This record gives sequence, structure tokens and C-alpha cells, in this order.
Amino acid sequence: MPEITENPKKSIRKRNGLIRMLIYLRERFDLEEGKEDELETIEYISKNVEFKGANLWILIFAIFVASVGLNVNSTAVIIGAMLISPLMGPIMGIGLAAGINDFELLKRSVRNLLVAVFISILTSTIYFSITPIYGAESELLARTEPTVWDVLIALFGGLAGIIAGSRKEKSNAIPGVAIATALMPPLCTAGYGLATGNLLYFFGAFYLFFINSVFISLSTYLIVRFMGYPKKHFLDRAKEKRVQTYITVFTLLTLIPSIYLAYGIVKKTFWNEQARKFVALEMQFPKTQILTSEYDYSSDKKSITVSLIGEMIKEEEIGILKNKIAALGLTETELIIHQNGSNGTDINVLRNDILKDLYERNEGLIRDKDQKIALLESELSEDAQIRTLSQEVALEAKINHPNLKKFSLGRSIFTDLDKNQTDTLISAYASFQPSAQRTEINKLRDWLKVRTKSDTVALIID
Repeated sequence: MPEITENPKKSIRKRNGLIRMLIYLRERFDLEEGKEDELETIEYISKNVEFKGANLWILIFAIFVASVGLNVNSTAVIIGAMLISPLMGPIMGIGLAAGINDFELLKRSVRNLLVAVFISILTSTIYFSITPIYGAESELLARTEPTVWDVLIALFGGLAGIIAGSRKEKSNAIPGVAIATALMPPLCTAGYGLATGNLLYFFGAFYLFFINSVFISLSTYLIVRFMGYPKKHFLDRAKEKRVQTYITVFTLLTLIPSIYLAYGIVKKTFWNEQARKFVALEMQFPKTQILTSEYDYSSDKKSITVSLIGEMIKEEEIGILKNKIAALGLTETELIIHQNGSNGTDINVLRNDILKDLYERNEGLIRDKDQKIALLESELSEDAQIRTLSQEVALEAKINHPNLKKFSLGRSIFTDLDKNQTDTLISAYASFQPSAQRTEINKLRDWLKVRTKSDTVALIID
């Protein structure tokens, strides 16, 4: 059977089309277009490394603004503070220095970053030591522990920042990176931890800042190397070799622990997601509800602790749940289940505590409602008495005034417009046929005052 070969012209067209596509994509993603002179970019980043004079005061005021924002739980204020902050300078300077083998710039960047971190934590500690608002709100708590998303934001944000910084026309990307990576709030949270004596908050927040800083520097280093920035050369080759060794050692000492820590963050994030998914999907019972659920992840112990309320779950079902944990990838995870009194809490005591809490919360509302009910009952009682009295008084008035044809008695609200006062008075309506004389009307009014035991009676004559 003859071999079928592809048309040479068709093959050439395909190859040319692929080449054109590659050329088009290369032009689209070319970083050389609009690129600032490399020496200008290096100078631009190097200038923003220093923290002294105005830069330092701006940092201090920005820290105060961010601390207030965290204190009052205002996202808008925190974003504004991050726009003001000049913290990105020395962090990008570290990545640039490592990328171009500039040991002097590296030392200067590290020194200024340490100064900035110290001033930031000191400023926020002072603020949180004197503020009258002590509670840790959601914005502050969100900065006490890093997640895998923080690592990714720092990495991609840093890439965007250095690319934007290398352009002739500077965009708003660098302030955007400062907001996205949130460098300042973790330092303020670390200050809160020191001010309140909560070292877990301090180390967790500082850990988040460290991870963000390292991955922003790593992003800067990668782009600087990728774009081929000129490396610093020395006349003395031995010194150049020594500087390269120092920078390599510094980079490895920074990156290796950071990558290990980031790997731990990734593992913890996935474990937390799987643990919550397990509780949400597998622990659904018709006559039992989950009261609380806690997730504890550490290197030597992983546990899910769930407190249940309602009908007791059988041991066989608990055993099945424990077997399902491994199937979901939650290896070496202990499932701890507390049912009613198994954790020292009796269901009746818990019910009483809930009722007591509800009563205490609504005691003021109940007292107010009781007062309103008492007032309404008093008003209704008086109206009922007047209705009963109205019939009796009408019959008696007819005996005293034979020409009285219509009569009613009730309580009415009268407003004195001159004095702007309102009062509830006894009012009576009377219709005579033939019409009554004034003396007879006055006699009826005086009698009504005595009969109803009122100082004033409003008598309306038809």
C-alpha cells in the first residue's frame, strides 16, 4: 500500500502560521516595550530605599492611620494608610540588589527595612497602649496568621510591582501592590500584640509580614534577572567573587526557610479547608446539632473538636466518622466529639444558661413592655368604668331634666393650644328639646362634677 505524504506547501503554510503566531505573542508579551533605562530604574528604586527625614515621618503617620483603622475596624482607613506607606522601597531594594550583585545596596536596603520595621512596631505599640478601644476586630484578627493566599498575593503582587517600576511611565501598580500585599497592617497588629501582651498575635502578624516581604523581594529578583539588568562589576575579581558569594548565601538563608514556611502554610490551609468540609458534609444528624467546632493544626498534633447538642450519637457512627477522616486526606487527624455531658457540660445546665442569657439581654425590653402594658390596662379599665357609668348617669340625668333627649359620657383628650398642654377630661354630650336655659345647663354641669367626682367636666350642648 503506497505511503500517504503531507502536501509540502500545506506543511510550509502551517509552519509559517505557527511562526507568525509566536512572533505575535512575543510582541504582545515583550517587556522591552516602554521599558525605562535600566540605570534609571536602579536609581529610582535605590532612592526609595532610604528611611530618614520626610520618609520616616510619613511612615510614622501612616502607621498611626493604619492602627486607628484596625482599631475601629475601618477597611477604607486601612487602605488609605497603605497608600501613604513607603514600606515597599527597601523590600524591592533587597530583590534588586540581589539581582544585580550590589552588596552595598543590599546592606542599605536591609538596614533601612529593619529601621522601618522597628519604628512601625514601636509606633503601633504606643498607639495601642493608650487607645481606649481594646477589642480585636475582624480587620485586626485577619492579620494574625498567614495563609497560602497571602503567599500568592505577595508573589504575583511583587511581580506586578517591579514590572511597573521598570516602565518609563509610572503607573499606580506599586501603590496597588502595597494595598494587595498589606505590608503595614501586620506590623500594626504586631504592635497590638506587644501592647496587649498577646505574643501569639505578635509572632503571627510578624510572620505574615516576613512572608510578604520575602516573596516581594523574590519577585523583584526574578524579574531583574529575567530582564537582564546589568550586574555590578568590580575591578578586583576576588572582591566581586566574594560579594557574589555573600549575596548568594544571604539569598539562600532567606529563601530556604521562607519556602519551607510557605509550604507549611499551604499544607495548613488545605487541611483547614478539608476539615471544615468534613464537618459540614459528614456531621449532619437529624436530631443532633453542632454547637461548636474547633480546628487545631500543628506539626505534632492535628485535631477536630466538635461539641454536639441533642440526641446522642452511637459509638458505631462515631467510628465510621473517624474512618472517613483518612479517606478525605486528613491523615493523622484526631476526631474529638463531645456530646451533651461528655465534655463536662450538662444539657439542662446549658439550656438554663441560654435562657438566663436571653432573659438578661431582654430584661430592659421586658421591663419597658410591662410598663406599657400596665398603662394600657389602666386606660382600658378607666374607659370601661366610664362606659358603665355613662348609662347610669344618663338615666339619673333624665329624672332631673325631663326635656333631656340625648346624652353620652366619655373620656376625651383636650389640647390647650395657648399653653401647648394636653389633658384627659370627662366630657358629656347633652341634647334638650325644647332647648334648655342657661341655669338648667349650669345645674347639669355642677351635678356631673359631683356624680363623676371630677374637678372639670366638658359639657357639650346641642
